[in-house]
Amino acid sequence: MIRSILSVGGWTLVSRATGFLRDVVMAAVMGAGPIADAFVVAFRLPNHFRAIFGEGAFNVAFVPTYASLDGGGEAGAARAFADRVFTLMLLVQVALLAVALPLMPLIVRALAPGFADEPEKFALAVALTRITFPYLLFITQVTLLSGILNARRRFAAAAAAPVLLNVSLLAALALAFLFPNAGYAAAWGVAVSGVLQFLLVWADARRAGLAPSLVRPTLNDAGMRRFFRMLGPAVIGSAGVQIAMFADTIIASFLPTGAVSALYYADRLYQLPFGVIGIAAGTVLLPEMSRRIAANDADGAHAAQNRATGFSLALSAPFAVAFLLVPDLIMTALFQRGAFDAEAAARSGAVLAAYGLALPAAVLIRSIVASFYARHDTRTPVVASLTAVAVNVGLKVVLTGPLGVMGLALATAAGVWVNVLILFCLAYGRGWTAPSRTLIVTAGGVLAACCVLAACTLGGLPLIERLMPSLPRFRELAVLTALGVAGLVAYAATLLVALRLFGVRLRRV
Repeated sequence: MIRSILSVGGWTLVSRATGFLRDVVMAAVMGAGPIADAFVVAFRLPNHFRAIFGEGAFNVAFVPTYASLDGGGEAGAARAFADRVFTLMLLVQVALLAVALPLMPLIVRALAPGFADEPEKFALAVALTRITFPYLLFITQVTLLSGILNARRRFAAAAAAPVLLNVSLLAALALAFLFPNAGYAAAWGVAVSGVLQFLLVWADARRAGLAPSLVRPTLNDAGMRRFFRMLGPAVIGSAGVQIAMFADTIIASFLPTGAVSALYYADRLYQLPFGVIGIAAGTVLLPEMSRRIAANDADGAHAAQNRATGFSLALSAPFAVAFLLVPDLIMTALFQRGAFDAEAAARSGAVLAAYGLALPAAVLIRSIVASFYARHDTRTPVVASLTAVAVNVGLKVVLTGPLGVMGLALATAAGVWVNVLILFCLAYGRGWTAPSRTLIVTAGGVLAACCVLAACTLGGLPLIERLMPSLPRFRELAVLTALGVAGLVAYAATLLVALRLFGVRLRRV
C-alpha cells in the first residue's frame, strides 16, 4: 500500500511542482490586483461544484460501491453500475451547464458580492467564469474514470491528470499577448485542460478494458440504490466544506483588493503537502479499507489505516513548522517578483501562517474519514462536517473584523481541527479505528523532530542570512533553500533516531 501511496504521491508531487511554477508565473503576470481577483473567482466556481458533486461526494459513494461489487466477484455488475453512473453524470452536467451559463452574473454576484461595487472587475469575473465553467463537465467525468481505475489499483493516470491543468495554464499564460488580458488567457487554459485530462484517463481506462459506455439510465437496482444512499449525505457533507470556502470568497470580496488573491496564493502552498500526502494517502486507503472490510478483515483495515496515518503525519509535519515560523520568507522567496510586490507577499504570508495550524488535521482527515466511508457510513461525516462548518463560519464573522484576511484562515484552521477530532472520537468509540503502538511512537517521534526543526529554523535563519553572500537576485530563495536543507536533515535524523530507540522500522510506519 505504501508503494501505491508513493506512486500517487509522486505524480501528485509533479502536479504540485508544476502548479507552483504556474502560480509563480501567474503572480508575476497578474500580481494580486483586480485581474487576479477576477480570475481566482472564475477558477474557484467550477472547482467548488466539482468538490461538492465530483471528487468529494462522488468518490465516497462510488468507490466503495464499485469495489464491493467488483471484489465480490460481480465484475459484470460493477461494469453495468459504472456505465449507469457515467451516463447519469453526463446528463446532469450538461443540464447544469445549460442553466448556469446564462445565469452567470447572478452566480458571480452570489459568490463575490463585494465585486458589484467595482463594475469592471465584476464584468471581468463574469466573462472569465463563463469560459472556465465548462471545465466542470469534463473534470467530473475524470473523477468517475479515476474512481474506476483506483478501485482496480491503477493510480498513475488519475494522479497524473492534474499536471495537464498546470501545463495548459502555463502555455496559455505564455500566449497572454494574444488575449485581451492575462485573465482571459488563464481562463482558456483552464477550459482546455479539462478536455486534456478527460482524454488522458479515458485512454488509460480504455486500455484496461474499463472505459464505461453510454446506456439507458436505470436507477432501480441494488448498486444504484446503495450509491444514492451514500451520495446524498456525502453531497451534504461536501457542500458543508464548500460553504466555508464560499464564505471565504464572499467575505474576502468585501476586503481591500488583493485579499482574494492572498487567500489563493497561500492556499496553493498549503495544498502542496495536503495534496501530495493527504489526498494520496486517502486515495489509496479508501479502496484498500473497503476491500478489507468487505472481506471481514477489520484488523487488516486498521493496520492499513495506521500505516497511512503514520506516513502522512511524518511527511506533512515539517511543512506545518515552516508555514508557522517563516511564512514571510516563503512568500517573498517564491512569489515576490513582477507584479507581486512586498505588500502582497506580507499579506499572503500572514494567511499562510494561519493555514499552517490547519495542516496536520487537514492531512490526517482523509485517513480518519475512511473508517466511515469504507463501511458505507456517509451520514456521520456529514454531522462532523456541518458542526465544523458552523464553528468555521462563526469564527470568520468574529475574526475578520480585527484580523482581516488572516482571520478567515484562522477560522478555517479551527474548523478543520473540530472536524478531525469529532471523527476520531466517534470512530474510536465504535471500534472503527485502532491506533497501534507503532503509530503512537511515530507520532511522538514526529513531535520531537518538529521541536528540533523549530529550534534549527529559529537559530539557523539569522546565521544563514549573515553568511549568505549579497546576490543581485534570488537572495531570499537561496536563504530559504539553505534553511530548508538544514532543517530537513535535522528533522529526518531526529525522527529516525526516535523510531530506532523504540524499535519501530520504517516499513512498519
